[in-house]
Amino acid sequence: MSKELNIADLSSWPIENVDRPLIIGGPCSAETEEQVLETAKGIKAAGIPIFRAGIWKPRTRPNSFEGIGAQGLIWLQKVKAETGMLTATEVANAKHVELALGAGVDILWIGARTTVNPFAVQEIADALRGKDIPVLVKNPINPDLELWIGAIERLSAVGITKLAAIHRGFSTYQKLKYRNDPQWQIPIEMKRRLPNLPMFCDPSHITGDRSLLDEVTQKSMDLNYEGLIIESHCNPTEAWSDAKQQLTPKSLEELLANLVLRDPEADNEVINNTLGELRHLIDDFDQKLLELLENRMQVAKTIGHYKKENNITVLQNKRWGNILEKSLDIGKKKGFSEQFINSLFKAIHQESINQQEDIMNA
Repeated sequence: MSKELNIADLSSWPIENVDRPLIIGGPCSAETEEQVLETAKGIKAAGIPIFRAGIWKPRTRPNSFEGIGAQGLIWLQKVKAETGMLTATEVANAKHVELALGAGVDILWIGARTTVNPFAVQEIADALRGKDIPVLVKNPINPDLELWIGAIERLSAVGITKLAAIHRGFSTYQKLKYRNDPQWQIPIEMKRRLPNLPMFCDPSHITGDRSLLDEVTQKSMDLNYEGLIIESHCNPTEAWSDAKQQLTPKSLEELLANLVLRDPEADNEVINNTLGELRHLIDDFDQKLLELLENRMQVAKTIGHYKKENNITVLQNKRWGNILEKSLDIGKKKGFSEQFINSLFKAIHQESINQQEDIMNA
Protein backbone atom coordinates (compact mmCIF):
# COMPACT_ATOMS: atom_id res chain seq x y z
CA MET A 1 0.00 0.00 0.00
CA SER A 2 1.54 3.32 -1.08
CA LYS A 3 1.16 6.37 1.09
CA GLU A 4 -1.00 9.15 -0.30
CA LEU A 5 1.06 11.76 -2.12
CA ASN A 6 0.26 15.37 -2.94
CA ILE A 7 0.13 15.13 -6.73
CA ALA A 8 -1.22 18.05 -8.73
CA ASP A 9 -3.54 17.64 -11.68
CA LEU A 10 -2.15 18.24 -15.17
CA SER A 11 -4.33 21.34 -15.33
CA SER A 12 -1.89 22.97 -12.88
CA TRP A 13 1.02 22.57 -15.30
CA PRO A 14 2.07 25.74 -17.18
CA ILE A 15 0.09 24.77 -20.29
CA GLU A 16 -3.04 26.37 -21.68
CA ASN A 17 -6.01 24.10 -22.37
CA VAL A 18 -4.56 20.74 -21.36
CA ASP A 19 -6.26 18.10 -23.49
CA ARG A 20 -5.90 14.35 -23.26
CA PRO A 21 -3.49 13.15 -24.36
CA LEU A 22 -0.92 15.76 -23.43
CA ILE A 23 1.84 15.38 -26.02
CA ILE A 24 5.57 15.87 -25.59
CA GLY A 25 7.46 15.53 -28.87
CA GLY A 26 10.94 16.05 -30.22
CA PRO A 27 14.19 14.32 -31.08
CA CYS A 28 15.93 11.70 -29.02
CA SER A 29 18.98 13.98 -28.99
CA ALA A 30 19.72 17.60 -29.67
CA GLU A 31 22.39 17.28 -32.37
CA THR A 32 22.78 20.67 -34.02
CA GLU A 33 21.06 24.01 -33.67
CA GLU A 34 19.59 23.65 -37.16
CA GLN A 35 18.21 20.17 -36.45
CA VAL A 36 16.66 21.28 -33.17
CA LEU A 37 14.98 24.38 -34.60
CA GLU A 38 13.73 22.66 -37.77
CA THR A 39 12.25 19.81 -35.75
CA ALA A 40 10.74 22.22 -33.24
CA LYS A 41 8.97 24.19 -35.95
CA GLY A 42 7.51 20.94 -37.31
CA ILE A 43 6.41 19.90 -33.81
CA LYS A 44 4.80 23.31 -33.30
CA ALA A 45 2.97 23.01 -36.64
CA ALA A 46 1.61 19.65 -35.49
CA GLY A 47 -0.08 21.40 -32.56
CA ILE A 48 2.15 19.90 -29.88
CA PRO A 49 2.73 22.17 -26.87
CA ILE A 50 5.94 20.69 -25.41
CA PHE A 51 9.25 20.16 -27.19
CA ARG A 52 11.63 17.52 -25.85
CA ALA A 53 15.28 16.92 -26.67
CA GLY A 54 17.98 14.92 -24.93
CA ILE A 55 20.97 17.05 -23.94
CA TRP A 56 22.79 14.45 -21.87
CA LYS A 57 22.39 10.87 -23.10
CA PRO A 58 23.23 7.93 -20.79
CA ARG A 59 24.20 5.31 -23.36
CA THR A 60 24.74 1.59 -22.85
CA ARG A 61 28.23 1.55 -24.35
CA PRO A 62 31.09 4.09 -24.27
CA ASN A 63 32.12 5.85 -27.47
CA SER A 64 28.47 6.25 -28.46
CA PHE A 65 27.05 9.75 -28.86
CA GLU A 66 26.32 10.80 -25.28
CA GLY A 67 24.64 14.10 -25.98
CA ILE A 68 25.73 17.55 -27.04
CA GLY A 69 25.86 18.76 -23.45
CA ALA A 70 25.06 22.17 -22.01
CA GLN A 71 25.47 23.82 -25.41
CA GLY A 72 22.13 22.29 -26.37
CA LEU A 73 20.37 24.25 -23.64
CA ILE A 74 20.97 27.42 -25.65
CA TRP A 75 19.16 25.80 -28.57
CA LEU A 76 16.21 24.95 -26.30
CA GLN A 77 16.08 28.60 -25.29
CA LYS A 78 15.85 29.52 -28.97
CA VAL A 79 13.06 26.98 -29.47
CA LYS A 80 11.10 28.60 -26.68
CA ALA A 81 11.73 32.12 -28.00
CA GLU A 82 10.86 31.30 -31.62
CA THR A 83 7.91 28.92 -31.15
CA GLY A 84 6.49 29.64 -27.70
CA MET A 85 6.55 25.94 -26.86
CA LEU A 86 7.56 24.68 -23.45
CA THR A 87 10.81 22.73 -23.37
CA ALA A 88 11.73 19.47 -21.65
CA THR A 89 14.92 17.51 -21.17
CA GLU A 90 16.34 14.60 -19.18
CA VAL A 91 18.46 15.11 -16.07
CA ALA A 92 20.62 12.51 -14.36
CA ASN A 93 22.33 14.45 -11.57
CA ALA A 94 22.26 17.68 -9.58
CA LYS A 95 24.53 19.50 -12.05
CA HIS A 96 22.13 18.73 -14.89
CA VAL A 97 19.28 20.12 -12.79
CA GLU A 98 21.20 23.30 -12.05
CA LEU A 99 22.08 23.89 -15.70
CA ALA A 100 18.60 23.04 -17.01
CA LEU A 101 16.84 25.30 -14.53
CA GLY A 102 19.34 28.06 -15.20
CA ALA A 103 18.53 27.83 -18.90
CA GLY A 104 14.80 28.07 -18.26
CA VAL A 105 13.84 24.50 -19.17
CA ASP A 106 10.18 24.08 -18.23
CA ILE A 107 9.85 20.33 -17.64
CA LEU A 108 12.36 17.69 -16.55
CA TRP A 109 12.31 13.94 -16.77
CA ILE A 110 14.37 11.28 -15.05
CA GLY A 111 15.48 8.46 -17.33
CA ALA A 112 15.14 4.73 -16.83
CA ARG A 113 18.83 4.22 -16.07
CA THR A 114 18.67 6.87 -13.35
CA THR A 115 15.43 5.67 -11.76
CA VAL A 116 17.16 2.40 -10.82
CA ASN A 117 19.58 4.30 -8.56
CA PRO A 118 17.98 5.72 -5.39
CA PHE A 119 21.14 7.72 -4.63
CA ALA A 120 20.93 9.48 -8.01
CA VAL A 121 17.20 10.11 -7.65
CA GLN A 122 17.72 11.56 -4.17
CA GLU A 123 20.48 13.82 -5.48
CA ILE A 124 18.11 15.13 -8.15
CA ALA A 125 15.31 15.52 -5.61
CA ASP A 126 17.55 17.52 -3.27
CA ALA A 127 18.57 19.78 -6.16
CA LEU A 128 14.89 20.40 -6.90
CA ARG A 129 13.86 21.16 -3.33
CA GLY A 130 11.66 24.25 -3.30
CA LYS A 131 11.31 24.34 -7.10
CA ASP A 132 7.86 24.36 -8.70
CA ILE A 133 8.51 22.47 -11.93
CA PRO A 134 6.90 19.41 -13.52
CA VAL A 135 9.03 16.28 -13.23
CA LEU A 136 8.31 13.02 -15.03
CA VAL A 137 9.88 9.74 -13.95
CA LYS A 138 10.50 6.91 -16.39
CA ASN A 139 10.10 3.37 -15.18
CA PRO A 140 13.39 1.70 -14.20
CA ILE A 141 14.92 -0.51 -16.87
CA ASN A 142 14.19 -3.57 -14.71
CA PRO A 143 10.56 -4.41 -13.84
CA ASP A 144 10.65 -3.12 -10.26
CA LEU A 145 7.49 -1.22 -9.35
CA GLU A 146 8.78 -0.34 -5.88
CA LEU A 147 11.82 1.46 -7.34
CA TRP A 148 9.53 3.42 -9.64
CA ILE A 149 7.19 4.41 -6.82
CA GLY A 150 10.16 5.15 -4.59
CA ALA A 151 11.49 7.68 -7.09
CA ILE A 152 8.10 9.42 -7.15
CA GLU A 153 8.03 9.46 -3.34
CA ARG A 154 11.53 10.99 -3.12
CA LEU A 155 10.47 13.85 -5.37
CA SER A 156 7.21 14.32 -3.52
CA ALA A 157 9.08 14.48 -0.22
CA VAL A 158 10.96 17.62 -1.32
CA GLY A 159 7.76 19.39 -2.31
CA ILE A 160 7.43 18.57 -6.01
CA THR A 161 3.70 18.25 -6.74
CA LYS A 162 3.66 18.39 -10.55
CA LEU A 163 4.65 14.76 -10.94
CA ALA A 164 4.00 12.19 -13.64
CA ALA A 165 5.24 8.74 -14.62
CA ILE A 166 6.52 7.63 -18.01
CA HIS A 167 6.02 4.03 -19.08
CA ARG A 168 8.84 3.17 -21.52
CA GLY A 169 8.96 -0.60 -21.15
CA PHE A 170 11.48 -2.91 -19.49
CA SER A 171 14.72 -4.48 -20.63
CA THR A 172 14.60 -8.19 -21.37
CA TYR A 173 17.02 -10.84 -22.58
CA GLN A 174 14.22 -12.43 -24.60
CA LYS A 175 13.77 -11.72 -28.29
CA LEU A 176 10.45 -9.92 -28.47
CA LYS A 177 8.46 -7.97 -31.00
CA TYR A 178 9.36 -4.75 -29.21
CA ARG A 179 12.66 -3.26 -28.11
CA ASN A 180 11.47 -3.18 -24.50
CA ASP A 181 8.84 -5.40 -22.92
CA PRO A 182 5.79 -3.23 -22.09
CA GLN A 183 4.64 -5.38 -19.15
CA TRP A 184 1.42 -3.36 -19.08
CA GLN A 185 0.44 -4.86 -15.73
CA ILE A 186 3.16 -2.81 -14.00
CA PRO A 187 1.92 0.67 -14.98
CA ILE A 188 -1.63 -0.55 -14.35
CA GLU A 189 -0.61 -1.47 -10.80
CA MET A 190 1.16 1.89 -10.48
CA LYS A 191 -2.12 3.62 -11.35
CA ARG A 192 -3.99 1.49 -8.83
CA ARG A 193 -1.60 2.46 -6.07
CA LEU A 194 -1.17 6.11 -7.11
CA PRO A 195 -4.47 6.88 -8.85
CA ASN A 196 -3.82 10.63 -9.07
CA LEU A 197 -0.45 10.21 -10.78
CA PRO A 198 -0.62 11.10 -14.50
CA MET A 199 0.77 8.33 -16.70
CA PHE A 200 2.56 9.05 -19.98
CA CYS A 201 3.45 6.40 -22.53
CA ASP A 202 6.77 6.41 -24.38
CA PRO A 203 5.96 4.22 -27.39
CA SER A 204 9.26 5.15 -29.04
CA HIS A 205 11.31 3.29 -26.44
CA ILE A 206 8.80 0.48 -26.00
CA THR A 207 8.75 -0.38 -29.69
CA GLY A 208 12.17 0.74 -30.90
CA ASP A 209 10.56 0.84 -34.34
CA ARG A 210 8.51 3.66 -35.84
CA SER A 211 6.37 1.16 -37.78
CA LEU A 212 5.01 -0.20 -34.48
CA LEU A 213 4.23 3.11 -32.81
CA ASP A 214 0.55 3.19 -33.78
CA GLU A 215 -0.47 0.01 -31.97
CA VAL A 216 1.32 0.80 -28.71
CA THR A 217 0.15 4.42 -28.72
CA GLN A 218 -3.45 3.32 -29.22
CA LYS A 219 -3.21 0.71 -26.48
CA SER A 220 -1.95 3.32 -24.02
CA MET A 221 -4.98 5.48 -24.83
CA ASP A 222 -7.29 2.50 -24.36
CA LEU A 223 -5.70 2.07 -20.92
CA ASN A 224 -6.55 5.70 -20.14
CA TYR A 225 -3.03 7.13 -20.05
CA GLU A 226 -2.98 10.90 -19.72
CA GLY A 227 -0.09 11.67 -22.05
CA LEU A 228 2.45 10.62 -24.66
CA ILE A 229 6.14 11.38 -25.05
CA ILE A 230 7.20 10.50 -28.59
CA GLU A 231 10.49 10.96 -30.40
CA SER A 232 10.36 12.99 -33.59
CA HIS A 233 13.19 14.18 -35.83
CA CYS A 234 13.25 16.35 -38.95
CA ASN A 235 15.33 13.65 -40.69
CA PRO A 236 14.99 10.42 -38.68
CA THR A 237 17.20 8.23 -40.85
CA GLU A 238 20.13 10.56 -40.17
CA ALA A 239 19.55 10.82 -36.41
CA TRP A 240 22.64 10.42 -34.23
CA SER A 241 20.79 8.17 -31.77
CA ASP A 242 17.78 5.85 -31.95
CA ALA A 243 17.15 6.60 -35.62
CA LYS A 244 14.86 3.61 -36.15
CA GLN A 245 12.28 4.67 -33.57
CA GLN A 246 11.92 8.34 -34.51
CA LEU A 247 9.44 9.73 -37.02
CA THR A 248 9.05 13.07 -38.75
CA PRO A 249 6.85 15.76 -37.20
CA LYS A 250 4.39 15.30 -40.07
CA SER A 251 4.18 11.56 -39.47
CA LEU A 252 3.72 12.24 -35.77
CA GLU A 253 0.85 14.58 -36.57
CA GLU A 254 -0.76 11.83 -38.67
CA LEU A 255 -0.28 9.24 -35.92
CA LEU A 256 -1.99 11.50 -33.39
CA ALA A 257 -4.83 12.30 -35.80
CA ASN A 258 -5.57 8.58 -36.18
CA LEU A 259 -5.82 7.90 -32.45
CA VAL A 260 -9.21 6.79 -31.18
CA LEU A 261 -9.89 8.46 -27.83
CA ARG A 262 -12.47 6.81 -25.62
CA ASP A 263 -14.11 8.04 -22.43
CA PRO A 264 -13.13 6.35 -19.15
CA GLU A 265 -16.75 6.43 -17.99
CA ALA A 266 -20.08 6.40 -19.83
CA ASP A 267 -22.46 9.29 -19.23
CA ASN A 268 -25.47 7.15 -20.02
CA GLU A 269 -27.67 5.35 -17.50
CA VAL A 270 -28.60 2.49 -19.83
CA ILE A 271 -24.97 1.78 -20.68
CA ASN A 272 -23.92 1.99 -17.03
CA ASN A 273 -26.73 -0.36 -15.97
CA THR A 274 -25.75 -2.89 -18.63
CA LEU A 275 -22.10 -2.69 -17.61
CA GLY A 276 -23.14 -3.09 -13.98
CA GLU A 277 -25.02 -6.30 -14.75
CA LEU A 278 -22.11 -7.73 -16.73
CA ARG A 279 -19.63 -6.77 -14.02
CA HIS A 280 -21.84 -8.53 -11.48
CA LEU A 281 -21.43 -11.70 -13.54
CA ILE A 282 -17.65 -11.17 -13.53
CA ASP A 283 -17.73 -10.82 -9.73
CA ASP A 284 -19.64 -14.10 -9.46
CA PHE A 285 -17.13 -15.89 -11.67
CA ASP A 286 -14.25 -14.45 -9.64
CA GLN A 287 -15.82 -15.83 -6.48
CA LYS A 288 -16.21 -19.25 -8.08
CA LEU A 289 -12.60 -19.16 -9.30
CA LEU A 290 -11.40 -18.54 -5.76
CA GLU A 291 -13.55 -21.38 -4.46
CA LEU A 292 -12.11 -23.71 -7.12
CA LEU A 293 -8.58 -22.64 -6.20
CA GLU A 294 -9.34 -23.26 -2.54
CA ASN A 295 -10.51 -26.79 -3.38
CA ARG A 296 -7.42 -27.37 -5.51
CA MET A 297 -5.15 -26.25 -2.68
CA GLN A 298 -6.89 -28.59 -0.26
CA VAL A 299 -6.03 -31.49 -2.57
CA ALA A 300 -2.46 -30.19 -2.86
CA LYS A 301 -2.21 -30.15 0.94
CA THR A 302 -3.48 -33.73 1.13
CA ILE A 303 -0.82 -34.71 -1.39
CA GLY A 304 1.73 -32.83 0.71
CA HIS A 305 0.89 -34.89 3.80
CA TYR A 306 1.10 -38.10 1.76
CA LYS A 307 4.50 -37.09 0.37
CA LYS A 308 5.77 -36.34 3.86
CA GLU A 309 4.60 -39.71 5.19
CA ASN A 310 6.29 -41.51 2.31
CA ASN A 311 9.45 -39.38 2.11
CA ILE A 312 8.73 -38.05 -1.40
CA THR A 313 10.05 -34.71 -2.67
CA VAL A 314 7.66 -31.81 -3.09
CA LEU A 315 8.57 -31.22 -6.74
CA GLN A 316 8.25 -33.80 -9.50
CA ASN A 317 9.49 -32.14 -12.66
CA LYS A 318 7.88 -34.62 -15.03
CA ARG A 319 4.46 -34.17 -13.43
CA TRP A 320 4.78 -30.38 -13.53
CA GLY A 321 5.88 -30.48 -17.17
CA ASN A 322 2.83 -32.57 -18.07
CA ILE A 323 0.48 -30.18 -16.25
CA LEU A 324 1.89 -27.13 -18.01
CA GLU A 325 1.98 -28.76 -21.44
CA LYS A 326 -1.62 -29.95 -21.15
CA SER A 327 -2.81 -26.59 -19.81
CA LEU A 328 -1.09 -24.69 -22.62
CA ASP A 329 -2.73 -26.94 -25.20
CA ILE A 330 -6.20 -26.57 -23.69
CA GLY A 331 -5.72 -22.85 -23.16
CA LYS A 332 -4.73 -22.32 -26.77
CA LYS A 333 -7.87 -24.10 -27.97
CA LYS A 334 -9.94 -21.84 -25.72
CA GLY A 335 -8.37 -18.69 -27.13
CA PHE A 336 -6.00 -17.81 -24.29
CA SER A 337 -2.48 -16.55 -24.94
CA GLU A 338 0.47 -18.74 -24.05
CA GLN A 339 1.81 -15.97 -21.81
CA PHE A 340 -1.42 -15.88 -19.80
CA ILE A 341 -1.59 -19.65 -19.30
CA ASN A 342 2.09 -19.77 -18.40
CA SER A 343 1.75 -17.03 -15.81
CA LEU A 344 -1.48 -18.42 -14.36
CA PHE A 345 -0.37 -22.01 -13.92
CA LYS A 346 3.12 -21.11 -12.74
CA ALA A 347 1.53 -18.97 -10.01
CA ILE A 348 -0.85 -21.79 -9.03
CA HIS A 349 1.96 -24.33 -9.06
CA GLN A 350 4.22 -22.14 -6.94
CA GLU A 351 1.47 -21.66 -4.36
CA SER A 352 0.96 -25.44 -4.27
CA ILE A 353 4.69 -25.91 -3.66
CA ASN A 354 4.62 -23.31 -0.89
CA GLN A 355 1.68 -25.05 0.80
CA GLN A 356 3.37 -28.46 0.59
CA GLU A 357 6.70 -27.11 1.87
CA ASP A 358 4.91 -25.71 4.92
CA ILE A 359 3.57 -29.20 5.58
CA MET A 360 6.96 -30.83 5.02
CA ASN A 361 8.68 -28.47 7.43
CA ALA A 362 5.98 -28.37 10.09
